[in-house]
Amino acid sequence: MNIHRSLFGIACRAAALSFVMAATVALAHAQQALSVGSTMKAPLLLASESASASLASASRSSSSSLDSAAGEDSFNMESDALAGTQPPPRRRYGRPNYASGNNNADGSEKYTFLAGGGLSDPMGITHKYETPSYGFQFGGGRNFNKITGVLLQFDYDHFGLQGATLANETYVYNYYCTTAAQTQGLCTPVSGLDGNNHVWSFTLNPTFSLPTDGSWGAYAVLGGGFYHKVTNFTEPGTGYYYDPYYGYIPYSANQVIDHYTSNAVGVNGGFGLTYKFSKFSNERFYMEARYVYIPNTIRNGVTAANVATFGATYNGTNDYPANSYHTTYVPVKFGIRF
Repeated sequence: MNIHRSLFGIACRAAALSFVMAATVALAHAQQALSVGSTMKAPLLLASESASASLASASRSSSSSLDSAAGEDSFNMESDALAGTQPPPRRRYGRPNYASGNNNADGSEKYTFLAGGGLSDPMGITHKYETPSYGFQFGGGRNFNKITGVLLQFDYDHFGLQGATLANETYVYNYYCTTAAQTQGLCTPVSGLDGNNHVWSFTLNPTFSLPTDGSWGAYAVLGGGFYHKVTNFTEPGTGYYYDPYYGYIPYSANQVIDHYTSNAVGVNGGFGLTYKFSKFSNERFYMEARYVYIPNTIRNGVTAANVATFGATYNGTNDYPANSYHTTYVPVKFGIRF
C-alpha cells in the first residue's frame, strides 16, 4: 500500500510538473507569437494600405493625365481647326495709326484736289446790273484729319449785263459824242452795245467736314482772298483775216470799246455735300453753294479806252460806277474731289 501510494504520489508530482512545464512553454510560445504579431502586423497593414493608396493615386493621376491629355489634344485640334478659318486675334493698343506719306494718323488722305463748274448768280445790288452766267473752279490743299483741312482755290465767275444797264451806258456814251465831235471825226455814235462782267479770285479756304461712315458726306467752308473784277463793254465790229487762197476775208465780232476794273479783298462761306462712288474709292462727287462778298470801292478816273473812243470831249469821269459797287453773288458748283 505504501509502495502504491508513493508511486501514485510520484506520478502525480511528475504529471503536475509536466503540466507546469507544458503550460510555461505554451505561455512562452504565446507571448512570442503575440510580440511577433504585434511587430509585424502594423507594417504589413501600412504597406498594404500605402500600396493601395499609391495604386489609387496612380490610377487617379493616370486617369487625370489621360483626361487632360485628351482635353489638350481636343483643344489643340479645335484650335488648329479654328486657326485655319479665322484670323488671329488682334491686340488692342488704342486707336490704330495709319500715318504714312499720303495718309494722316486717322486714315484720311493728306492731300486733296478739286475741279468743278456750275452757275454764278448775282445777289443784292449786283443783281440790278448783272445777270446769272457760268463759273468754274480748281483747287488743292491739305487735310489735317478727317474733319479739318484747307484749300487754295482759283475761281472764275462770269456774268452778263442787264438790258437796263446796257441802255443806260449807251446813253452815256452817246451823250459825250456830240455833233461837233462827230464832225471832227473824234467819235461815232454807239449802237448795239453789249458787255459782260467777270470776277476771278485766289482764295484760301478752311474746310470742316462732318464725320460720316456712309457714302454721303457734308462740309462747311469759310475763307477769303484776292478778287479781281472786270466789266467789258463791246460793240459789233468788222474784222479781217487773211486766207492764202482768198485774201482778206471780213468777219463780224464784238470789239471791246471800254472796260473797268476793281480789286479788293473779299470773303466767302457756304456748305457742300459729297458722295463717294464706292466704299474703297477716294473720288467724291461734290455740290456746294457759297456766298461771296467783295467790298469794292467807287473811284473815278480816265481810262485809255475812254480817251481813244471819245477824244478830248471825255470829261474824265467814271462812266460805269457800278463796277466799283459792293459785289455779292452765289456760285453753285458741281465737280469731283479726290
